[in-house]
Amino acid sequence: MSSGSYHGSLKERLLPNNIATAITTLVKSSMGFLGHIVVNGGTMGSITVYDGVDATGTKIATIAVPSAGMVLPYGCIFAIGLCVVTAAATDITVCYV
Repeated sequence: MSSGSYHGSLKERLLPNNIATAITTLVKSSMGFLGHIVVNGGTMGSITVYDGVDATGTKIATIAVPSAGMVLPYGCIFAIGLCVVTAAATDITVCYV
């Protein structure tokens, strides 16, 4: 196991989910852990992250002005689900369990 800001071996178990269009994406429909979000490129637009199965859940984060190369560490648990809304065709990778 490696050490770090993630809980033990959880870091090694993160699953990637790539999003590259302006869309509302249900990443996971149950409780889990949001490790980080990587901004890969594309057309930059805001990114909003929710604890819920849609965009009416509890807001976890709003990335108003993303830029390519950003790695946004969260290290937080979501209780209901993980929903990500991209306002433009921003290419991101959401890493979660």
